Amino acid sequence: MTDIVRIEPGPRMSQAVVHGGLVYTAGQVALGAPGASVADQTRDILSRIDALLATAGTSKEKLLTTTIWLADMSTFAEMNEVWDGWVAPGHTPGRATVESKLAAPQFTVEIAVIAAV
Repeated sequence: MTDIVRIEPGPRMSQAVVHGGLVYTAGQVALGAPGASVADQTRDILSRIDALLATAGTSKEKLLTTTIWLADMSTFAEMNEVWDGWVAPGHTPGRATVESKLAAPQFTVEIAVIAAV
């Protein structure tokens, strides 16, 4: 039986779950969201993802897939500018980006990843 490790578990969800050699993050939003630009929210989220991956014993070089939700698709280029500076060259994951109403109006970006450990 393979162990399941929950990172930062809460009553509703864990921020990440490790199982079977993979880490799955919950959708991450910016902690400093109110008034922050899409670029600032994206930087905040990617920093949070870096920390979760490190806690799981892996890194962005082992990303397999990413899902990005934008509250407004017109901010796609702004988000991508930050993403392109963060993602590891030669290790880009599969990715989907969609427009969606997010959990609260102050959130403009949400990102979830799956990575190998």
